[in-house]
Amino acid sequence: MRRWNGWGEESTVVELPAHGAGFLAEKIGTGQVLPDASLEQVLAQVPASRLGEPHALISVDAEVRVRHARGQSLPDWLAVREGRFEVFPDGVALPESAEQIRELLTWAQQQDVILIPYGGGTSVAGHINPQAGDKPVVTLSLERMNKLLELDEQSLIATFGPGANGPQVESQLRARGYTLGHYPQSWELSTLGGWVASRSSGQQSLRYGRIEQLFAGGSVETFAGTLTIPTFPASAAGPDLREMLLGSEGRFGVISEVRVRVSKLAEAENFYAVFLPDWPRALQAIRSLVQARVPLSMLRLSNAVETETQLALAGHPAQIAWLERYLALRGAGDGKCMMTFGVTGNRQQNALSLKQAKKQLKGFGGVFTGTLLGKKWAEGRFRFPYLRHGLWEAGYAVDTLETSTDWSNVDDLLNKLEHSLRTALEDEGERVHVFTHLSHVYGQGSSIYTSYAFRPGSSYATALERWKKLKHSACQTIVNNHGTISHQHGVGRDHAPYLAVEKGELGIAALQALSTHFDPEKRLAPGVLLVK
Repeated sequence: MRRWNGWGEESTVVELPAHGAGFLAEKIGTGQVLPDASLEQVLAQVPASRLGEPHALISVDAEVRVRHARGQSLPDWLAVREGRFEVFPDGVALPESAEQIRELLTWAQQQDVILIPYGGGTSVAGHINPQAGDKPVVTLSLERMNKLLELDEQSLIATFGPGANGPQVESQLRARGYTLGHYPQSWELSTLGGWVASRSSGQQSLRYGRIEQLFAGGSVETFAGTLTIPTFPASAAGPDLREMLLGSEGRFGVISEVRVRVSKLAEAENFYAVFLPDWPRALQAIRSLVQARVPLSMLRLSNAVETETQLALAGHPAQIAWLERYLALRGAGDGKCMMTFGVTGNRQQNALSLKQAKKQLKGFGGVFTGTLLGKKWAEGRFRFPYLRHGLWEAGYAVDTLETSTDWSNVDDLLNKLEHSLRTALEDEGERVHVFTHLSHVYGQGSSIYTSYAFRPGSSYATALERWKKLKHSACQTIVNNHGTISHQHGVGRDHAPYLAVEKGELGIAALQALSTHFDPEKRLAPGVLLVK
């Protein structure tokens, strides 16, 4: 059973180790535990639906509405833990076909209803939250449209319903000997349609590409009609309509079919960890690897504070102490940075890739530790969001934000971003624990993925105000220092106020014109992506 008030499945628990709590207490102070509301308390708050006559595709059940009322941002987390949802959808639609989506669009016009497209509910940027207003709101969940509809094995094109989540995509493809290879951290819950709508990036994008490289075509249902995007390997026939749909976040229409480029399953795959002596050499090493086009499937670099934090929260303190001593003897002591990389393909190719990577890294003082830590990363790659539960129960709030920029600006932006977070609560006498990794790298530049932990204070209201200060400070720093407001999480409502700095007045006007063309009455996800 999926949690109603947090991340993922109830059966999956990731606890904060005792020495991890001690580590955080030393960094930012003793945790502050706030009381949680029960599901029964929340259900008692759900108002009667404002919908008129019942529709066969729409549920108005109170618990169904609760479970579709919020995403996974920190404000969402605080709202559900406190039990102050504020606004609930008036119903949840569950279509099973494109025809039924079109039926719901027509019905929404007739009944003067707002629709919110919904995939896996994993948004961390406020994409799916109903807003207060005079019109009824229906969340349009695509979870039942989750099947592999067609597999063209000559062209390596798979056609899916948009509601297929990561495990559903991979299990259906792997049964036929193929993979999509798209693994965002939300992979267990997020959906293929959501990946397209938010321009998602997977952990092994070095091999398989981001979703914009994997997305070959599909269909979207709009108030202006059905837009079908055919699959071509390449085209010079004007602007690429795929780009219009990628990142549209539900403002233009509801994705009803997704065609993606798939690959045959690799023969072998391994992940490795290497430690670099300090950040300057680590940064140069990762840039050299990607610009030399060493054929890796995944490449990630933690800065010194994240490396320290990962080792402190890993458990097994005796083994970690042994590792620390070994690394120090090899020249990677205080200030060391951990790099994780993967090789995927046939065994001969993997051996050559590994040899090339080790040769490059040796020149930067890298200490290679084999596959043990790499295996640990692979085993826990989708478990980090669950740690929010363990941290919360210990009295700490944690959130993440991300951006990307050119290599010439990575170090400067990273330092300014961390500084903005580290100092944002100084006026309250509060410390913030901040750490960063580069999770996706390109020849031109890199993503910057920053996590921060802070004490929530004595109330939920205090916790939310602290988050607002942290978020605003960081977002202002990003957009004013040549960073994109989002590399992989999307815009939603949380980032929409900052988008104009990146797109410019003319760019925003063009996006607004597209939204008006497809949805003139602003019934689809109003306030998402575009403020108006």
